[in-house]
Amino acid sequence: MDRKDIVIGTTSGVFEAEILRSLLESRGIEARLSHEALTTIYGFGVGPLAEVEIMVPTDQANEARQILEDYYANRIVDDDAEESE
Repeated sequence: MDRKDIVIGTTSGVFEAEILRSLLESRGIEARLSHEALTTIYGFGVGPLAEVEIMVPTDQANEARQILEDYYANRIVDDDAEESE
């Protein structure tokens, strides 16, 4: 069965997108990135050519949106830091 993905957000560059994908994956969300090939090949890093879409399976979309909302609101808790206190 094919997985159906939905776009839950966009970033203005690959670096931010990779950080967000790592965050989502660390929380058990299967995330994929979609971006123009020109960004990778030619290194364009501004404007519409630099946009990267963050996609997740539709059944994980609500949880993923909440994680990103918490990230942007600085509400993400580092579980490892809490354990060492």
